[in-house]
Amino acid sequence: MKLLRYGAPGQEKPGLLDDAGQVRDLSAHVSDIAGAALQPETLAKLAGLDVSSLPVVSGTPQEDLRLGPCVGAVGKFVCIGLNYSDHAAESGMAVPPEPVVFNKWTSAIVGPDDNVEIPRGSTKTDWEVELGVVIGKGGRYIEEADAMDHVAGFCVINDVSEREYQIERSGTWDKGKGCDTFGPLGPWLVTKDEVGNYDDLAMWLEVDGKRYQDGTSATMVYKVPFLVSYLSRFMSLQPGDVISTGTPPGVGMGQNPPVYLKGGEVMKLGIDKLGTQTQKVVKA
Repeated sequence: MKLLRYGAPGQEKPGLLDDAGQVRDLSAHVSDIAGAALQPETLAKLAGLDVSSLPVVSGTPQEDLRLGPCVGAVGKFVCIGLNYSDHAAESGMAVPPEPVVFNKWTSAIVGPDDNVEIPRGSTKTDWEVELGVVIGKGGRYIEEADAMDHVAGFCVINDVSEREYQIERSGTWDKGKGCDTFGPLGPWLVTKDEVGNYDDLAMWLEVDGKRYQDGTSATMVYKVPFLVSYLSRFMSLQPGDVISTGTPPGVGMGQNPPVYLKGGEVMKLGIDKLGTQTQKVVKA
């Protein structure tokens, strides 16, 4: 299934994408694509619905029908840094002996095609296409062999980053990662059964039509089951938590010379089987 949230910001309703590319309303079955709706038993009920009987929502998704973040009421937005060896190299950093963990604040979350704002005073706003993992079944001290039982599905994330705030202004990475609009999610949450092999998904990102990132999740250092297990040692994972798993090479910081967003650009990014995002860059 491709689960989504549609409508005006703050008023999104739950839906799914049918085989014809139409949005079908799920409001009679779940209140939101969030929390308990992502648990295995609820997903199984949704998967058993007769899609043709669900109300059709007027409009074309991502054209005249706005999509919101594909997960609502996210409790934790946890990110993994330097999780692709070639991205670590372009950043001038070594692959870490354990995953680098940081947070994006949930106030950073926006829809997949909403504007991305450059913070006031920023000179080094950058992009990162990432594979997002959405937790469906909560847990602590999860065994790696059981980790995928806790995953509801996957989505596209743009881990927008302000490099000066992140690296040069002292303190943790969080300072440059969680600015408002720095976490577009979606367009849809694709359940793991539909994704299949998540270990070899093509990932790409373009700015004004120029392709900067062109990679694959196959080169991820710490894989999804390990990350779920690893994070569960330090925090309880709960339904609706989102994990952003790192980016392949091609970020602006890694260009020679570096390229950063100034305002007015259009970012377009996508992951095989998970859809695309398009964001206009504006100044806050």
